[in-house]
Amino acid sequence: KSMGSLSCPLPPGVAGDAANPPCPGFPKLISVGVVKLILFYRLLFFYGGCVIILYTKNIGSRLSHIRPGSAAFCRERGCMGKINREDMLELTRRMTLRRNCFDRIAGAYLDEEGFVDGTFNKHFHRLSQKDQQINLDIAKAIPFSDTNVQLKEYVFGGADQRPGSIWQLLMALKECGLKNDAMLDVFYEEFGKVYRADGSYAVYFFHGSYDVPLKASDKESLWESEEVYQFLICAVCPVSGDYEPGKPECGFLFPAFKDRSSDTERVNIFQAAGNFGEAGGVEEILFSRQ
Repeated sequence: KSMGSLSCPLPPGVAGDAANPPCPGFPKLISVGVVKLILFYRLLFFYGGCVIILYTKNIGSRLSHIRPGSAAFCRERGCMGKINREDMLELTRRMTLRRNCFDRIAGAYLDEEGFVDGTFNKHFHRLSQKDQQINLDIAKAIPFSDTNVQLKEYVFGGADQRPGSIWQLLMALKECGLKNDAMLDVFYEEFGKVYRADGSYAVYFFHGSYDVPLKASDKESLWESEEVYQFLICAVCPVSGDYEPGKPECGFLFPAFKDRSSDTERVNIFQAAGNFGEAGGVEEILFSRQ
């Protein structure tokens, strides 16, 4: 027999390769089996892919008819989590005149139709002490609110983080420390298109930094920095007279301060009246329907 290739058995008394041609049936059987196996896996991947696509489209179709931020929207996406009250109190302790964590304040005044009447952008420490206190009270109202009742945690999904999204804009505003007026103008414009108000209002932005200290097992501070948490607070207030702000009606803290650390995939949204999920609210501005 030839050991280098498959061949037919030699008849008794016959010797030599010339009388021992390759067996015609074996290679044919192997090739047919391989082809069938390839076709099977191709069909498996094709139909499996179709099922995944149809499932994804079905979820997207359901979400497209659900108002962002509503209870049904959150059940579909699992977007709500619990906020630790101690995390919020730790932040607010850095929002006083003596222990101020803010370095910049920016904002816009809008009419009830969402058109911008004017904007401002200032270094926080250049404000008078009186104005610093007024604005600290506005910013502090967001994290100091009733945790998990007026202030709730939401998760940014993959569609919400796509290029050109509000999430991407907020990340850029955080990185530049609110020093880019063009990006701020984009946010004010997008906000005014969606937000529904009964009168004129102001959108306040605060940029802050908090040197998060390490803590021992007994929760005592070790006075060593664990990370620098950079964040934005947005507060929406009604205004009257000469742009005098009232108490914040809604807003958000981004990124979320979760487990004493920055979480850029989460945001804490504030609604003073607890009316989450209403049309024209903050959730609809921040989250995609796709």
